[in-house]
Amino acid sequence: MEKVLGEVLGRFVHDLHVSHGVQFHLGATVAKLDGAYATLTDGSTIAADLIVSGVGVRPAVALAEQAGLAVDRGVSVDAYLQTSAPGIFAAGDIARWPDVRSGERIRVEHWVLAERQGQVAALNILGRRKPFDVTPFFWSQHYDVAIQYVGHAERWDRIDIDGSPAERDCAVRYLKGGRTLAVVTISRDLESLRAERELESSVAPGVDRASSP
Repeated sequence: MEKVLGEVLGRFVHDLHVSHGVQFHLGATVAKLDGAYATLTDGSTIAADLIVSGVGVRPAVALAEQAGLAVDRGVSVDAYLQTSAPGIFAAGDIARWPDVRSGERIRVEHWVLAERQGQVAALNILGRRKPFDVTPFFWSQHYDVAIQYVGHAERWDRIDIDGSPAERDCAVRYLKGGRTLAVVTISRDLESLRAERELESSVAPGVDRASSP
C-alpha cells in the first residue's frame, strides 16, 4: 500500500498482517494454477485452498470512445460531471473530474463517492448546475486497527507524521507545495473529522470552486 499510504504506513500495514501469520510474496504473480497448487512467476509453489482474484481495476471506456466522448484513463467530465457531449453525464469509478483541492483531474474508486456523484449528476441532469466538490474519504479495517483516510493525494512532496503508527496512534498528512491534500489517522477519529472539515474548505490556487469547468 506504499503507493497510496507512503512507505511508513505501507510498512506498518505489511508488518501488522505478518504479525497475524500472513506470508507475502511481493513482486511475484500467479503463473499457473494446478489443482490445489499455485505456481508463482518466481518459481515457487503454494498450496491453495482458496484463490481470490481482483479484477476490474481498469475502467471500461470502449463504449465511451466509440460514442466519441473524451477519455483520460476514465471518462472525462467537468465540474458538473458532464462529459464532452452536452447532456451526457458520468459518475462513479469511471468518471475523472477536476478536483478543486489538488487542482488536478482525478478518478476515485470508493463506493460512497460514487453514490454522491450519482446524486449530483442527477441534480445536474435536472438543470441544477451543482458542481461536485465533495472531499473523498475511505476507511480500511485491518484486524482491530481502523485506518481513516480523507482527501486524495496521488503525489506528494512531503509526509508529516504526528504520533506513531507502531503504537497505533497517529495522524499522517500528505502535502504538496505546502498544502495538505490528504490526512490519514489511526485511533484519532475526532482529528479525522476535523481534517475532513479543513479539506472541505480548501481550494487549490487559481481554482474557482463555484465555476470550475
